[in-house]
Amino acid sequence: MAEKRAARAGQRFQNSREPLDPVNVRILRALCADPRLSMSALGRQVGMSAPAVTERVQRLEEAGVIRGYRLDIDPAAVGFPVAAWVRVRPGPGQLPKIAELAAAIPEVVECHRITGDDCFLMKMYVPAVDQLEDVLDRFLLYGQTTSSIVQSSPVPPRPVPLPDE
Repeated sequence: MAEKRAARAGQRFQNSREPLDPVNVRILRALCADPRLSMSALGRQVGMSAPAVTERVQRLEEAGVIRGYRLDIDPAAVGFPVAAWVRVRPGPGQLPKIAELAAAIPEVVECHRITGDDCFLMKMYVPAVDQLEDVLDRFLLYGQTTSSIVQSSPVPPRPVPLPDE
């Protein structure tokens, strides 16, 4: 019986029996808009007391729904105005080396294992185009690279879509 109620209440947290109910969706929407909200301000926005909303947020964190809170820094403002997406096709037996190298290079800010001819997709920031070559050369020991320099970003990074309440 309780499981039927939970199923009607909404989607379940991944790896959890607790539903992602309308209140949790409102909490997530408010935190997406302003991750620095105090628990009392968040509670006011969603119509709950600060202790009740704090408990909900903690449960969302423990369930892995909220994975963290991030600082968004403008790369150009700190000396890294050139963004590039790089695909890497590892040589035979070099797959683990590519992942290790990507983790060790600070200019690599994202690294994804992908399907298709290439095995990795990475996002990098460098101070100048000629310095992109230096970073790419480090991968050439282990495979082939294909890079695309970002000219503009008409859709900036945004949160994943949330279910309707």
